[in-house]
Amino acid sequence: MSKGESLPETTEPTTADDVAALIGDDLLDREEHVNAPGFVIRPDSVQDVLFRLRDEAGYDHLSCVSAQEYEDRYESIYHLKKFDDPTDEVSVVVPAAKDDPVSESAEPVFRTADWHEREAYDLVGIEYDDHPDLRRILLPETWQGHPLGLDYDQDRPQIVPLREHANPLQEDHEDDDGDTMFLNIGPHHPATHGVLHLETVLDGEQVIDVESDIGYLHRCEEQMAQQGTYRYQIMPYPDRWDYISAGLLNEYAYARAAEDLADIDVPEYAQVIRTMGAEMCRIASHMLAVGTFALDVYGDFTAIFMYAIRDREKMQDLLEDLTGQRLMFNYFRLGGVVWDLPEPREEFFEKVRDFLDELPEALEEYHDLISTNEILQVRTVGTGVLPPDVAKSYGATGPVARGSGIDYDLRRDDPYGYYDELDWDVCVEDGCDNYSRLLVRLREVEESAKIIEQCIDLLEDWPEDERTIQSNVPRTLRPEDDKEIYRAVEGAKGELGIYMRADGTDKPARFKIRSPCFSNLQTLPEMSNGEYVPDLIAALGSLDIVLGEVDR
Repeated sequence: MSKGESLPETTEPTTADDVAALIGDDLLDREEHVNAPGFVIRPDSVQDVLFRLRDEAGYDHLSCVSAQEYEDRYESIYHLKKFDDPTDEVSVVVPAAKDDPVSESAEPVFRTADWHEREAYDLVGIEYDDHPDLRRILLPETWQGHPLGLDYDQDRPQIVPLREHANPLQEDHEDDDGDTMFLNIGPHHPATHGVLHLETVLDGEQVIDVESDIGYLHRCEEQMAQQGTYRYQIMPYPDRWDYISAGLLNEYAYARAAEDLADIDVPEYAQVIRTMGAEMCRIASHMLAVGTFALDVYGDFTAIFMYAIRDREKMQDLLEDLTGQRLMFNYFRLGGVVWDLPEPREEFFEKVRDFLDELPEALEEYHDLISTNEILQVRTVGTGVLPPDVAKSYGATGPVARGSGIDYDLRRDDPYGYYDELDWDVCVEDGCDNYSRLLVRLREVEESAKIIEQCIDLLEDWPEDERTIQSNVPRTLRPEDDKEIYRAVEGAKGELGIYMRADGTDKPARFKIRSPCFSNLQTLPEMSNGEYVPDLIAALGSLDIVLGEVDR
């Protein structure tokens, strides 16, 4: 989908049978996943089917692509949603032959499939016809084998040579009339927000191409989760995906998926505590995002960064009181939380209210220093432009999508926890630029404060004999064989989803993390090409990525 291209009028089917009829002769079989009907299609009809589902049925959000190998086949699963109604989901299952794992690429339909399919090729070994750039994305190009393949030899030595004297300028980047230069940004640079390498091609001072080289922080998080039990051993890992104060939001993603998979209820009291804790993490995460963004734009260690860290530390103190940990909280449990609010409760409530009382003045100070600052406005207004249709095609979510005028928030649109019982608003800006993404985060801090205050009011008045923090969960969870689920929550950076497939044991057979940063980072070339290098840095900062979640 090109910039500015709009989707045609849609006549949306209402049932799985209508979707099956729309797929027509390309349908091979039907499956039933926990929250979505599954449709098995021919591997050479992926684009035709996805175009129909997008243009005629309104499934305009490719949320995630999962891939796995079975004993008799390979399989790709395209998890489709609607930006207007994310509860309307379908799973498009594409089998591929064991001896020739090839299927058609979805990239011409959804641009976000570019990176997702490259990851599937890299780790699983599925090849995608018509993919514009099918090569490894997390591992070096010289890597031998596919680590998630059933026959992968972990003991095989790997040789990763340095390609000396290679000319990094490709032919399509050369211009006889221009002054073309190749510029490496990162991977060890504060402006890359982690170990990210940007391979940038300049014509004079303008960016004409930028490619994100990721994989430096790949830690096999999905594989470690596959080796852990549902009940006890997986929950500590989510804190480490987005480690920028967003631990409880990450834990919520796993908890929601596992609880739906195993049909576990969560007590209402625990739901309120979870919702409060999640919004505390959102404030802490956004504070750091705002501070580092100002650091990127102004180019020096400003007071704004220190103010943001100061307020983040206040929230970290509250989270430490609640969870007992400073960063890797491990506070959620399947069915609830690990323990009740800290005692004395009144003292904890007073600390939270003191923070909320001081927050409006602090936010006004941020607006004085940042959003109304003439220098920052010159640097951010009209730069890093991401039109809404392009953002949708790349699967952008969170503040990045809402900064492009996309009114999409899973807390409201696919309710979980206690969000649908509370009064708050989704923050949307239609400027589509770096400035709009900054404003969305500052406004979301206000809305999170409203949610926390309402949760505190509820918890203060909750009858003591009804404070159930955890439901009765079996000691060992063994979901049915081949039971599959994809579930997501609204993380600080966007839609954080988990796909799991059970095999009848106490450990998942497949565990896939849908990182919002992974899809959001894909939009960087769209925002940066034609801009200047400082605008590229501002655009990257406005995405608020963390490489621990991009690479996993």
